[in-house]
Amino acid sequence: MATASKKYNTWIIILSIAIPLVVAALFSVKIDVQLPVFLPPIYATINAFTAVFLMLAFWAIKNKKVRLHENLMKTAIIFSVLFLVLYVAYHMTSNSTKFGGEGAIKTVYFVILITHILLSVAVIPFVLITYVRAITYQVELHKKIAHFTFPLWLYVAVSGVVVYLMISPYYII
Repeated sequence: MATASKKYNTWIIILSIAIPLVVAALFSVKIDVQLPVFLPPIYATINAFTAVFLMLAFWAIKNKKVRLHENLMKTAIIFSVLFLVLYVAYHMTSNSTKFGGEGAIKTVYFVILITHILLSVAVIPFVLITYVRAITYQVELHKKIAHFTFPLWLYVAVSGVVVYLMISPYYII
């Protein structure tokens, strides 16, 4: 089965590089459009749902509910992609918000923000490899990498919500 996943390796590499580069490039694109809704609370909620789906999927697999685990993980992936699309759309149509806190809280905010950003890039290949190992029925290899992927992905989802909650008082609507 290891050869079954090899056909995905090129795509994993391409997507792991392209996604962060495209997102970074799109941050420099500004579209003069007023969106009909204020996106940050929406994409923060989507991030929260991603975290919930990840935790439910963890519970499901620990309780040997494999099909439920599969469906929850696919849903978590869909929510992560939806988050990313809305996040980029917001930043293409709105100016970035500056964090207004001072002192220790500012340090805490930036530590969470920086680790969130770095790990959101680092988790991409982990998610893709973990998913490929699942769909190619490499269960033992899937389990091994999932031990790393799950906490990384969960941290990214939860820290994204925390970043939103910390910066939300400074949004100008």
